[in-house]
Amino acid sequence: MSRFSSDFLIGAATSAHQVEGNNIHSDYWAMEHMAHSTFHEPSLDAVDHYNRYEEDIRLMAQAGLSAYRFSIEWARIEPEEGKFDEAEIAHYRSVLECCHANHITPVVTMMHFTSPVWVIQNGGWENGHTVEAFARYCGYTAERLGDLMGYVVTINEANMGLQVAAIAERYKRQMMAKMSRMQAQGLEGTVQIGMNFNTMMENMQLKKQENREVFGTEEPQNFVAGRTAEGDILIMRAHQAAKKAMKAVKPGLRIGLSLSLHDIQAIEGGEEKALHEWEEEFSHYIPYILEDDFFGLQNYTRSVIGADGIQPVPQGAETTQMDYEFYPEALEHVIRRVSEEFAANKKDMPIMVTENGIATEDDARRVAFIEKAVDGVASCIQSGIPVIGYMHWSLLDNFEWQKGFSMKFGLVAVDRATQERRPKPSLECLGKCRKQK
Repeated sequence: MSRFSSDFLIGAATSAHQVEGNNIHSDYWAMEHMAHSTFHEPSLDAVDHYNRYEEDIRLMAQAGLSAYRFSIEWARIEPEEGKFDEAEIAHYRSVLECCHANHITPVVTMMHFTSPVWVIQNGGWENGHTVEAFARYCGYTAERLGDLMGYVVTINEANMGLQVAAIAERYKRQMMAKMSRMQAQGLEGTVQIGMNFNTMMENMQLKKQENREVFGTEEPQNFVAGRTAEGDILIMRAHQAAKKAMKAVKPGLRIGLSLSLHDIQAIEGGEEKALHEWEEEFSHYIPYILEDDFFGLQNYTRSVIGADGIQPVPQGAETTQMDYEFYPEALEHVIRRVSEEFAANKKDMPIMVTENGIATEDDARRVAFIEKAVDGVASCIQSGIPVIGYMHWSLLDNFEWQKGFSMKFGLVAVDRATQERRPKPSLECLGKCRKQK
């Protein structure tokens, strides 16, 4: 008996900035090249997917995958405000045509964290002007490429700004507690825990100066900056405006957004905090996405909530390179919880897993993760939940933002000296999920 029906989408995902290389008009490219950058290394030519997309798409097809989720880069399409680059439109048309030629269904993301520099100079993702600008870009792109698109994710992990803000607040509280303890001990200078606070403060000021020079502000509001409550709703407005603009020119497009969700589990004393965490991560977005064509669900692990908040990874538990707990069971749990919430709102919303994966050098553990996660998806479908696809993160070992190229999420290894592709057993494993079990 096969796990899935023939129309179920099994695929892999990437984002433009992380794989294409030389995304020179984007905010991330600017941040990577600052003298006091927080990035471990710059992306440079990344893994050259911009030039090698045909090879990469063929690898997916040969392995038996049926879908490819990738992003179109706004900073390439509109490098200057109001000036669109038709050569880049032609490039992405070629990518889409390559997908169709290889019987791969494209799932296109319109914004995967990166923005043109001019967007940030205009106030970024806390400025209402960005809603109009994003909708204009999406409408323009759909008009020229929508005949080849099909599924569209407007915004990747639309809740990431709130998650970053929450993490920053927890970190701030921890640092304040440490500083208080050190002040009590008369140790206000250099701290013997691998951190030099004097240097950090000095670098912070220098970084603010660089931000003023590049973005015109000390605190640029890029997409993953800590979000305010008002900025959070602005993201939802941008999604809805983009969907309207794209539907106006290509009514048949199936459009949604994606959210980053944890399997939030409460232990004794943490029940109320866990409910609040889920409300922040998912529930309060429901009114803004109920009219979407599908929902993009992204999950990597669980969060255990106790009386004092998020708990550390259990002692002795297996962890990934990202220090996440190895917990593939989380995906099934989150799909079921999301489905229950949609049902409570009288909505039979199709769910696409737009990201799920693991950073590890040990591909055998990736294979084990995939097997368990995909079995969970199949179990959800057997329960009647309308899951329409599973996109594994990531197709290629790539540029993991501030951590550089050290995190190995890929189904395909890349020798960055030669850009040679080396498919891992996990790619074949994922392809077999479409075949007989």
